Amino acid sequence: MTTASTHPLVGDLVDGRYKVLRHLADGGMATVLLATDTRLDREVALKVMRPDLAADETFVSRFRREARSAARLSHPNVVPVFDQGEDNGQVFLAMEYIEGRTARAVMDAEGALTPRAALDILEPVLTGLAAAHEAGYIHRDVKPENVLIADRGQIKVADFGLARAVTSQTTTADDGVLFGTVAYLSPEQVERGIADARSDVYAAGLILFELLTGQRAVEGESPIHVAFQHVHGSLAAPSDVVEGLPVQLDDLFALATHRDPDGRPRDAGAYLAELQRVRADLTTDELDRRPGASRRTTSVGTATIAHPRPRPTTAIATSAPAPPSRRRRRARGVLVALLLAALLAAGGGWWWTQEGPGSMVLVPDTAGQTQQDVESTLTQNDLSLTEQSAFDEKVPKGQAITSNPPTGTELSKGSEVTIVFSKGPERYKVPDLDGKTTAQATAALKSTHLVVDTTTQAWDDTVPKGEVVSTTPKTGTSLKRDAPVDLVISKGPEPIDVPGVTGKTSADATTALEGAGLDVATSDEVYSSSVTKGSVVSQSPSSGTLLPGETVTITVSKGPEMIAVPDVDGLSRAAATTKLQDAGFKVSVQTFLGGVLDEVRASRPGGGSAPKGSTVTILVV
Repeated sequence: MTTASTHPLVGDLVDGRYKVLRHLADGGMATVLLATDTRLDREVALKVMRPDLAADETFVSRFRREARSAARLSHPNVVPVFDQGEDNGQVFLAMEYIEGRTARAVMDAEGALTPRAALDILEPVLTGLAAAHEAGYIHRDVKPENVLIADRGQIKVADFGLARAVTSQTTTADDGVLFGTVAYLSPEQVERGIADARSDVYAAGLILFELLTGQRAVEGESPIHVAFQHVHGSLAAPSDVVEGLPVQLDDLFALATHRDPDGRPRDAGAYLAELQRVRADLTTDELDRRPGASRRTTSVGTATIAHPRPRPTTAIATSAPAPPSRRRRRARGVLVALLLAALLAAGGGWWWTQEGPGSMVLVPDTAGQTQQDVESTLTQNDLSLTEQSAFDEKVPKGQAITSNPPTGTELSKGSEVTIVFSKGPERYKVPDLDGKTTAQATAALKSTHLVVDTTTQAWDDTVPKGEVVSTTPKTGTSLKRDAPVDLVISKGPEPIDVPGVTGKTSADATTALEGAGLDVATSDEVYSSSVTKGSVVSQSPSSGTLLPGETVTITVSKGPEMIAVPDVDGLSRAAATTKLQDAGFKVSVQTFLGGVLDEVRASRPGGGSAPKGSTVTILVV
């Protein structure tokens, strides 16, 4: 291990800002130094990448990208990343400095913890992971070394986003480093090189086992042996190792470490809820009971309380596994483990990371590319394409919108990447609704992904009552999905007030009625003593309303009816009156000298003809 006195950066000012005070620790990826941020006058943990890794541009690019992602995650139980940069070939991260110990150091010092102490550590770890999962991040390297316990008691998860980068140097990492990572890998990470939130849950379950028992759940003589057991081995329950542990803790451990990811809680939040439920069911005695004696031994037969840190050795390719026959593994397990060890010893480490299942590639940025360009880009990166399409207001039709997994995600070679191509803006044309009922128009709009907004009614002489007269916007207009369309529904023709035309000439009456939108019919002419010839005597209907095109019948006057005036001279007053009235006249009597002779001597008119019903005046003497 490099010491503070010999580390070359101690005393230097990194990036013109960070004054390196002393060396803290070394890891598989980086050296951790205590430094002072001279701009903000605070202590930070400066994580400086190993020189051999800093020369790997792919690793550095991934390191920077994941650092930016980690910096966006802010939570009390997550160690924040303050800064990232490069100075004279030194690639570094500036993180919060936590004065305290790792969970590994606690277990090294104390061994197995009480259930209460174990849950006190795991609960904030899950709380921090839950916040990350909810924000769309996964850790992928959850282990006791990345759980920091401050002297003041606060617990935080460190190295978010850095786990992805470590895969590029697994073949050159010391066994100690690799052991620390492989011991917490989920089966799907080992087999397929993929991880999601359930992979972090798996690792959290392994930490629970170690907190309760003081030893790792998965042991082995080499990293490849440990990885093999994650996939093909079986995990003991905590109570199989430490006597007296409640069965509920066994169940909590088994829930997180189910070999099939679908059998685990969907994320750290769901597992946290299970932990809290189990904790509430445990009694005070069960929570505070000191661990019993360990009933499990290591591979060399010695009892283990807290697993010591493995000694740094050479790369995996030179680390030959001890024969697993001492563990009485199945014959198949022995054969596979030995075969894998042989492959590694013969240079298989290079094949594993460059060409085999361990080789990884990053999902390239294909946004804005055409389908042909996307296929070419993915092929160049040893990935295959699965197409989907979606509407997009900004991305032109035929260009890539996004990918799943997203850009920058690390995948095994040959993995499928789903690319969503744009269908352009989502638009739908207003259909032709003329002549449709309200219900039919509503259904037609719904089938076109549009909706009816307001409906008004209007008189219309041509569109039948209850049918669509017009729409706003007009037929054929392109609209966004679920855009509103207004309908105007016909009330039918507007009724017309019948104008009165009695007394008008026939021509004037016809003009007035037709001008109002009504038809005119003429009945047989009639005599009229009150209406002049050629004028309207009567109409039907004479008032009220009619619909356009309905008929008004008019009756036209022939003028008065002329009849002969009878001769009444020489008749008595009574006889003359009767004769004139019978003929259809009215009678007016004038007397001369009192009419003592009672004889009609004259009449006006006298003889000829006169209008029927008119008055004939007689002179009586």
